[in-house]
Amino acid sequence: MDVYLLRHIHHARPSDGSPIRHVDDDGDLLWDEQEGDDVKLLGVYSTEHRAHERIREAQNLPGFRDEPDCFHIDRYEVDTDEWTSGYFTYDY
Repeated sequence: MDVYLLRHIHHARPSDGSPIRHVDDDGDLLWDEQEGDDVKLLGVYSTEHRAHERIREAQNLPGFRDEPDCFHIDRYEVDTDEWTSGYFTYDY
């Protein structure tokens, strides 16, 4: 069974005054929480269609309507492990 995670990204204004980049050259949504972008989980849905319905509703709400194209849906399979090889942290 698959589920669909719906997130919204509110992009922070770059401190150098450059324009906000919402998408990369391929049209994929960009975000960087370390640079101040605010990522919100709106919900987990049983179908992609329900996630799209929620986007249409949220686009009318304060905050979300300021960046109406900055929603992202990820599909995940239930009971499937992620990060199976672990991770480590670099010291800077």
